[in-house]
Amino acid sequence: MGPHPTVAAIRLAVRRVLHDVLIATPAPNPLVLAACSGGADSMALAAALAFEAPKLGVRAGAVTVDHGLQPGSTGRALEVAARLRGLGLDPVDAVGVTVGRQGGPEAAARDARYGALDATADARGAAAVLLGHTRDDQAETVLLGLARGSGTRSLSGMAAVSGAGGRYRRPFLLLDRDTVRKGCLAQGIDVWEDPHNHDPAYTRSRVRHEALPVLEKSLGKGVIEALARTAQLSRDDADALDQWAATAERDVADGDGTLDADRLYVLPAAVRRRILRRAVIAAGSPPGFLFARHIEEVDRLVTDWRGQKGLNLPGGVEARRRNGRLFFSPS
Repeated sequence: MGPHPTVAAIRLAVRRVLHDVLIATPAPNPLVLAACSGGADSMALAAALAFEAPKLGVRAGAVTVDHGLQPGSTGRALEVAARLRGLGLDPVDAVGVTVGRQGGPEAAARDARYGALDATADARGAAAVLLGHTRDDQAETVLLGLARGSGTRSLSGMAAVSGAGGRYRRPFLLLDRDTVRKGCLAQGIDVWEDPHNHDPAYTRSRVRHEALPVLEKSLGKGVIEALARTAQLSRDDADALDQWAATAERDVADGDGTLDADRLYVLPAAVRRRILRRAVIAAGSPPGFLFARHIEEVDRLVTDWRGQKGLNLPGGVEARRRNGRLFFSPS
């Protein structure tokens, strides 16, 4: 008798990703880490990795991050690490981080977490880090992007493969949260629910427990799947536009980083604004603080030129137009 259907689906998703890692990694016996908070999604991921990796000649480890945001968080991280070792994962690291304030509490915690995951993967020589984001997480990300009004790239949600060299892999983006959690129950895996996941002070928590249920009640149960499908379609479109912009940029840019306004003007807005965004970031503006409204203002230097003054952008970057060219420099 085979495993429970949910367990089989979880293991298959992880097995496919491990095959991809093996193809992309020339070294024998690569190390793959599961990022694990102790919650149902990441514990299901860790258990599937521990089951599938030995059959493929992959070394399986894990890392859990202590954000230090709750009393007893260090003890909880050590408990999760012990549970991961009990699954047969090795090495297992429990890493403490200091969460700053830049960008708000959720963004700051995410930045600290990925910093710790990157450092651990580098130290361990890991070929990949698996993340337990599900289709439900993807739907939440799309709604958050829609609320920000940040364009196609924001609506594309989380990529199945991301990070430098394709380090981060998300096997569960096609699985819903209920399937993953039933898989934990079927295997008798103990899980821990982060109270922040239910805290209305956090935007994602409100989307999860308030906005999505209202949408499902009004529009039907297919909302989450539709939002996840929107993410993939948006990603395909955004990738194509990014490629177009990269090609067009060579025709409008000089070696000194300036851009020809007349050549920019004739490009489609979606392509032109991508080129402008790349130029502003290259001049030193932090991507996380560069919003659509900033790029729209820069775009007016091309499409609505009336001799206006330069623009002050995030990161102390100034955009200005002179003699038919756009200049980007520290203000």
